[in-house]
Amino acid sequence: MAGGGDLQSPKKRKRDAARKPKTLAKGGDDGKKWKRPSDANMAQGGGGGEVKVKKEPVTAKEKRLAAKEMAESRKKKRKRNYSLEKELTVLWEKMRCHNVSSTERSKLVSEALRKMDGKYSEIAGSHVTARVLQTCVKLCSQSERDAIFEALQPDLLTLSLKKYAVFLVKKLIKRATKKQFEWFISSLHGRVAKLLRHTIGASVVDFAYQLAMPPQKRRLLLELYSTELQLFTDLAGQKTHSLLETISNLGLQKSSVLQHMTTMIYPILEKGIVEYPIVHTAVLEYFTIADKTSATDVIRQFIPLLTQGSSAIDGDEPSVAPELQKKLKAKKKRLTEPLLVRIMNTREGLKIGVSCLKHGSAKDRKKIIKSLKGHIMKLALSDYGCILLVAILSIVDDTKLVTKIVIQELAKHLKQLIFDKNGRRPLLQLLHPNCSRYLPPADLACLNYRVPSLISKDEASESAAEDIPENKVDVATNKEQDGSEGMQSASDSKKDPFQRRHELLIKSELAEVLIQTLIENVGELLRTNFGKDVLHEVAVGGEDNILEGITDRIYSLHNAIASDAARPKTEDTEHAFDNYHSSRLIRRLILESPAFAAILWKKALEGKCKTWADGHSSKVVAAFLESPDSKVRDLAKAELQPLVDRGILKIPDYKAVEK
Repeated sequence: MAGGGDLQSPKKRKRDAARKPKTLAKGGDDGKKWKRPSDANMAQGGGGGEVKVKKEPVTAKEKRLAAKEMAESRKKKRKRNYSLEKELTVLWEKMRCHNVSSTERSKLVSEALRKMDGKYSEIAGSHVTARVLQTCVKLCSQSERDAIFEALQPDLLTLSLKKYAVFLVKKLIKRATKKQFEWFISSLHGRVAKLLRHTIGASVVDFAYQLAMPPQKRRLLLELYSTELQLFTDLAGQKTHSLLETISNLGLQKSSVLQHMTTMIYPILEKGIVEYPIVHTAVLEYFTIADKTSATDVIRQFIPLLTQGSSAIDGDEPSVAPELQKKLKAKKKRLTEPLLVRIMNTREGLKIGVSCLKHGSAKDRKKIIKSLKGHIMKLALSDYGCILLVAILSIVDDTKLVTKIVIQELAKHLKQLIFDKNGRRPLLQLLHPNCSRYLPPADLACLNYRVPSLISKDEASESAAEDIPENKVDVATNKEQDGSEGMQSASDSKKDPFQRRHELLIKSELAEVLIQTLIENVGELLRTNFGKDVLHEVAVGGEDNILEGITDRIYSLHNAIASDAARPKTEDTEHAFDNYHSSRLIRRLILESPAFAAILWKKALEGKCKTWADGHSSKVVAAFLESPDSKVRDLAKAELQPLVDRGILKIPDYKAVEK
């Protein structure tokens, strides 16, 4: 165009002009940028007045406040009960304080429940309000708790599947009345299998199972056995829980029950939901009717699940307050524990672990033991975990691996183990295997548990021939051949039991460390209920004289015991001959170990028997005359017989103990 005019189109010129910053007025060189009227606050009273500019946050504090205000507005739009949630949080913090009186706490709880009334189902799914409602259920009166239960009654099963509401459901079940709990058990009818396949719902079913009475437990289990058995409501009142007896009494087909249980159990195993006792009980009942192929498949699915831990979050953890570090470490430790460790809280879980150990292959056993690394002490100190360690020490032939994973960790904490009721059992198993003095019948039954269909014919005949109540073993009634390919029976341990014990005790040098620990703590061990058992077994050389190779160290232990008994009486410490536990232990050692009897006589009793002829100590002195060894009797007869003739020393009526 002429004159070098702008060739831009009118639309483009208008767009570029809108992008350029403009001053507010012609004479205003204050540098302020013009803002569109839609974004600015117009002055009141006249369209031609000066435009009010919204102040933007400049300082860090203003930016934080603006961000907080924006977050609040977004939460209000996203959450329907956001304002209520904030009010409940304030009340929750107050009612949880320890210095609040019970009257004030009741008022706070009632106020919170009044605010939540009619909205229980809505707020139960929130991670904040669900906790508030849990606390209210815990602290409220029974009438208020009944009102909450009645309001949530139609939605309890739906809430059982939600991440946060599940804890509220458990709290309601735990504090429910008998009538309410019975209603909840009835509401599970036809839904047990479906809930057990749900990762969250399974915990609710198992929680109810553990709180239930035997007939109620029976009703829950029947749903996993057969659809036909669910129709027989009177079966729940039977005393027996055996599936085999139920099938026999009702004349059901075992194959149909097996097929139904297979369709119920396999999806649960595939999802890995196997940490609950109700699942363990169902699987153990499944083993009683399963053929060798079905039982083998279940065990093969169990072993990978038991040996793998829950996935923990890797990488650097965010910085947290110091008081939370311990809680986070404990939570992370629980997450990394293998499932095998976590299920050792019930006898059924122990039987599952023992069956996997016995009937798994050598490679499976190796995998199981390796998964326990770092968790040996936790198992050793628990009621059922110690029996699993006893099974490992009794079954696994790979003594190098067992020494590396199990024995070396036990050796680091021997003093703690010796004094503990459960911790001493793995040590006693090596010294005196399967002794009913240290293992009660129920624990021996778990230790000897076998899957019926995987027992060989020879094992079945041997088990049937045994007439010892503690060693009862479940024996298969069918006449199938030995377990399927790749699986082992309990007798497939090729190594001689004595050789295995020798390698774990002597070759690993555990016995040396054990004796040294006993010598250092002999006075305390003599006077304790549990410590004296390990002391006795080592002092007599163990079953089958397993400690024969370190006789000189055993003599050192004999001298340590005799030296403690030779100390004069003091008011500070009860004498070894007068103490209930130590006097009985020393008496047993005199009867069972002539070498110890000779050392004790020379160090502590020769010429002093009259002093110890009364009370608990009289049993120690009389043991020399009761000894089955003639040399021990002759050693003390000259001094003790006159005391007997004069009536100072009384010999017990029972016969002398024989080896």
